[in-house]
Amino acid sequence: MNLAHLLQRSARTFGHRPAVFLGERLLHDYATLADRAATLGQALRARHGLQPGDRVGLFMSNHPAVLEILFGCWWAGLAVVPINPKLHAQEAHYILAHSGAALAFVTDDNGPGLAARPPQDSALRAIISVTQDAYASLLSGQALSAPESRGPDDLAWLFYTSGTTGRPKGVMITHRNLMTMVLCYLADVDAARPQDAALYAAPMSHGAGLYGLPLVAVGGRHIVPASGGFDAAEVLHLARHHGNVCMFAAPTIVKRLVDQAEAQGEDGTGLKTIVYGGGPMYVEDIQRALRVMGPRFVQIYGQGEAPMTITALSRAHLMDSAHPQYAERIGSVGVAQTAALVRVTDAEGRDLPLGEVGEVLTRGDAVMAGYWRDPEATSRALRDGWLFTGDMGQLDAHGFLTLRDRSKDLIISGGSNIYPREVEEALLRHPGVAEVSVVGEPDPEWGENVVAFVAPRPGTALSASELDATCQAHIARFKRPKRYVFVEALPKNHYGKVLKTELRERLGAAVRPQP
Repeated sequence: MNLAHLLQRSARTFGHRPAVFLGERLLHDYATLADRAATLGQALRARHGLQPGDRVGLFMSNHPAVLEILFGCWWAGLAVVPINPKLHAQEAHYILAHSGAALAFVTDDNGPGLAARPPQDSALRAIISVTQDAYASLLSGQALSAPESRGPDDLAWLFYTSGTTGRPKGVMITHRNLMTMVLCYLADVDAARPQDAALYAAPMSHGAGLYGLPLVAVGGRHIVPASGGFDAAEVLHLARHHGNVCMFAAPTIVKRLVDQAEAQGEDGTGLKTIVYGGGPMYVEDIQRALRVMGPRFVQIYGQGEAPMTITALSRAHLMDSAHPQYAERIGSVGVAQTAALVRVTDAEGRDLPLGEVGEVLTRGDAVMAGYWRDPEATSRALRDGWLFTGDMGQLDAHGFLTLRDRSKDLIISGGSNIYPREVEEALLRHPGVAEVSVVGEPDPEWGENVVAFVAPRPGTALSASELDATCQAHIARFKRPKRYVFVEALPKNHYGKVLKTELRERLGAAVRPQP
């Protein structure tokens, strides 16, 4: 089993089909893309001496070359180490050194920083910019006749976690893991078709890049925006131009896209499917998205340790507003994907009754092999085949999973459990609230107090009293924030997730006084 067979198969069967676009411009059909990948794979083996199982880093902004490098590495039996292009060069060097990567491909926006200070303990032999002659020369030789034979449990994708609580860990994702993800996408997320197109507006080093694989499997198109990233107006334009566009986006990106569509008086014409995940999508936000853009949305829940493949909330469920449990379902992350088992347990791993909140566990062929060179972390996360996700949630009688929070974000005040998302959902009902994030603050009497960081909508003046009134109308009194901190915007990482660790660090000094 080698994921490169997906590209080889599509190139043989649909070689004439358009494969890669930069903006509106066609670069390669499938026959050309496969030839470039196979030629690159041969060059990595013959010129750089790489052997099956060796690791290759990708420290690249979104670029058409990402696809041919990804499949070229797999064609040669190598494993890819995707690195968020917005990381500092020192952070990227740590990942390259820890993974033992032999080569790194870069784009010109981050290549010089990486080359300036290579660490002494790195196994890195070369740093190759995809815009330089050294890269072009790799595509000028002979091509490997067939993908290297790989076992289903061989490493394919060594993904490093965000590392918000220390050094990032390398998540070992195998060919089996990603093939399972592909099949679950086709079964549970979206029935991809040859006329569909994957649009890479979110980082290709993360879920957006992985969700290109199902489109390769069916011979669909791949579009890298000319901007190289997310620009809401550009996304809407490319969707209208190409049609049948599918994309993965964090909830914060979905919000910005909906804002732009509403401002332009559009409904997202040309967008077939927007898959959202990677953070909480609040009920108010998805309801607005559905009003503005209609039935284009699917939610998935996964982790780096179970890439994109734990649960899914289908567009049918999102649009079934007549269902008696619709309000609860739209706030859930859906039901277990076809190849995943899901449980909710107590701290000892015992199943909890339906409706009770506990830790979410998952098992299946999408779950990682473990953490790279970290057996202790692996043994904590994987027990008897089950991945302990660290997320808190509850299951209902129909299999719908509702996430509450990360276990580390749970607030215990006066002996009562308070889930920040519940408070955030209540505060977002206030029309003047643009963003909110709730964290716990140590308190000698109560254990923890609830603190809400609130970003008002532009031109809106908010007061603690009116936010209190909003909370009082929707949640129990003991869950109300003891303090509000008003900020212009919430801090986020490169994938759009709110950095609650940073918010906790800010608690010593309020950003703006409470009115």
